[in-house]
Amino acid sequence: MRQAPDRLVGLVERVVGPMGYELVGVQLQGRGAAGMLLRVFIDHADGITLDDCAAVSHQLSGALDVEDPIRERYTLEVSSPGLDRPLFTLADYERFAGHRAKLRLARLADGRRNFAGVLRGASGGRIRIEVDGQVLEFPHGDVESARLVPEF
Repeated sequence: MRQAPDRLVGLVERVVGPMGYELVGVQLQGRGAAGMLLRVFIDHADGITLDDCAAVSHQLSGALDVEDPIRERYTLEVSSPGLDRPLFTLADYERFAGHRAKLRLARLADGRRNFAGVLRGASGGRIRIEVDGQVLEFPHGDVESARLVPEF
């Protein structure tokens, strides 16, 4: 998934990290009359509860009010990454190598934008995914969204 601007991610990390949570990713989406959606994904070794999300939302709201990094109207949403965890950074692709995932590219590659397979890691700014026995590589910047596929 596309990460929000670095300045905004840094602000969120400065709030979330000291609270003992892992910052999975930050998305900033939308424009126009509906306003923006600031979506923050957090995780913890013991899992995430509604109370965790509320606590982070409360602390983050205060920091966002002081710093005012988003000039437009926006809605803040704090949640766990869920079983279909979104992937944001190259480190995510390395961490979850060997897991099934779905990728959506911002532009066509081999005549398509959607790929599902097994992650094979990342290096040199490129992510690798094995699809139907063939390892494909894509520039990280071309990935519009990526999520793990839950396996039961």
